[in-house]
Amino acid sequence: MACLAESAKRGALQLQRRGSALSRALALSRVGQLRARGHLQRKQPSVRPRRPGRKGGGIMELKKDINAVSIDMLLIVHSEKRRAAQGFQGIGNGVRRWQKLEGNDLHGTQLTVEVHPRDTMPQLLKKFSLAKRLQGDKNGNTRPRQPGGKDAHAYPWDRSSLKSMSLDLRQFEKLDLYASQVTAKSGLDELVSDLLQEAHTDLERVRAIWIWICHHIEYDIAAAQEKDRQAFKPTDILRTQKTNCDGYAGLFERMCRIAGVQCMTVPGYSKGFGYQTGQSFSGEFDHAWNAVYLEGRWHLVDSTWGSGLVDTTTSKFTFLYNEFYFLTHPALFIEDHFPDNKNWQLLKPPQSLRQFENNMYHKSEFYNKGMLSAHPETSMIRTVNGKATVTIESCAPTLFMFMLNGKQEHGLLSLRKNGMKLEVYPPTMGTHKLQIFAKGNSDIYSSVLEYTLKCNYVDMGVQLPAELHQPVGPSWFSEQMGIMKPSHPDPIIHTSDGRCSISFSVEEGINVLASLHGDDGPITEETQRRYIFQLHWEKRTELKVQLPHAGKFALKIFVKKRQEPGNYIFVFNYLLCCANTKVNWPMFPESFGNWGQDNELLEPLSGVLPANRNIPFKLKLHGIAKVLVKGQDTWPLTLNHEGYWEGSCSTAGCQEVYVMVLENANHNFYSYILKYKVNAQ
Repeated sequence: MACLAESAKRGALQLQRRGSALSRALALSRVGQLRARGHLQRKQPSVRPRRPGRKGGGIMELKKDINAVSIDMLLIVHSEKRRAAQGFQGIGNGVRRWQKLEGNDLHGTQLTVEVHPRDTMPQLLKKFSLAKRLQGDKNGNTRPRQPGGKDAHAYPWDRSSLKSMSLDLRQFEKLDLYASQVTAKSGLDELVSDLLQEAHTDLERVRAIWIWICHHIEYDIAAAQEKDRQAFKPTDILRTQKTNCDGYAGLFERMCRIAGVQCMTVPGYSKGFGYQTGQSFSGEFDHAWNAVYLEGRWHLVDSTWGSGLVDTTTSKFTFLYNEFYFLTHPALFIEDHFPDNKNWQLLKPPQSLRQFENNMYHKSEFYNKGMLSAHPETSMIRTVNGKATVTIESCAPTLFMFMLNGKQEHGLLSLRKNGMKLEVYPPTMGTHKLQIFAKGNSDIYSSVLEYTLKCNYVDMGVQLPAELHQPVGPSWFSEQMGIMKPSHPDPIIHTSDGRCSISFSVEEGINVLASLHGDDGPITEETQRRYIFQLHWEKRTELKVQLPHAGKFALKIFVKKRQEPGNYIFVFNYLLCCANTKVNWPMFPESFGNWGQDNELLEPLSGVLPANRNIPFKLKLHGIAKVLVKGQDTWPLTLNHEGYWEGSCSTAGCQEVYVMVLENANHNFYSYILKYKVNAQ
């Protein structure tokens, strides 16, 4: 083919047959209209000395030809390692492409010449100056360089940032919104051109491409599960908007290169969908991601995992954007990505495959929700005397919960200002699955850690109530909910006689509710609040608790704002422990709605009264005109100088005793506030 160019006057275009430095790169001739006269001729190989170890060699140059015709054209040279192919291809819009490959089947340098009609220019060139975009090294080589020492980050993570470069995500708000709303096109060039309308730096170009892929390309589960993973062409991905991890990585690389940003696809092992804690890796690589070159350094991205997740139970993909995998700090990326080439870890020192397999896997939500570290740092924990302990450090106060074998049982989770502590007591010997969840700033708990517990001993003395929910003990969260300065700051309370008294300050306008829960004995849903009697004095609330028998009980604390509708909200619970087998306390008297927040009962505290006895009563009531105790007969109580209503009544001939009050002396309507049962004769 006769190609004409003015540059023939000053030099020759040299093409090496097997120039590896030109592999997978794009070289651009002069941008604009090139009016030239001449044709390509082949010189003898002797013109340029052949490098040792290479086959052949030669120079192809442009020579002037008086018989040649004038053409207005744009010459673009693409060089890429391919299998042998040659000929003209039509690529639309009047553009013709000539491809010629020299060498054998497997190796060679492909030359692609695009001839564009007069006054036209590729869409990409309208937006960028590629002379700036595709700068090569000092030798003119545009192949992306391999990572080196200046790309490496220190391991382990220094907690400075989740990203490998300094970012303020707020700067992307406008760009992210724009890129996420760009519609798919039939061709990549057009799509990239549209995406980059609002992008002005390499970082913004990469960001726009990342956002578009994460919001438009769906993970193809069926393709991913095929034994032989098929290769997805970018055009097919744009048409179906579905692909596997190889397709994500290939599409991301192709779009970045069109945008003039160096990008590489990195294959390797991953701790993704289907990963089992502690598993080993061998054989074929199961994942692919990308490295992009920004501001003189390589950075890592995974658009597959940035786009969403696969439900392990339904095997269905859901779009759920994950910021974590954009320019992730390499010391965090290595937790679930192990590249085929250790240089692409971008770490100093690099980690071995064995370390990758054994190191604790912190899910992306662990870091997204502000976690910093967890102990132990291995995924498998052996219990000591039947107990396993896990602690987590976080940037800020965070709510946690856990599940052992799918149930919120057999553990004590206490919150700390910057983290939590969890003690787990597996109920049986063997292997157990422990999952830890964190809430963070959202309203949803997300799984952040998974451990495998190996238990070879069960402490039968530690059997926690099934109703012991999390968290246990007061914390920053209970303060936030209006409960402060507790008399018992520790989560476990031991009592030798089966009774205890717990008090705390309560914020103005907050109502408190408490209930007692055990695994056996007479406690039912109707009576679980009858073993607790609530008193209020001097802005403090006191809970008097009497246990029905020995054992372990969960004392749950709930709160509710008085002026707001809705249910009480669970805040925390105490674990009450009593080893005294002689304990057999009765319930407290039943209280009704008119029992005021500031009322105080001194006696009788037992909700069951003996038969045929005179029982003394003493209680403090506010804003009351008269008080009566009603059994077989009715007895009035009198108000003493200390402000207590006192008196007594006989339980003879009755099964129940009521305390009634008259709130307004001008009325004769009495309200029930307390109810006692009388033992059978």
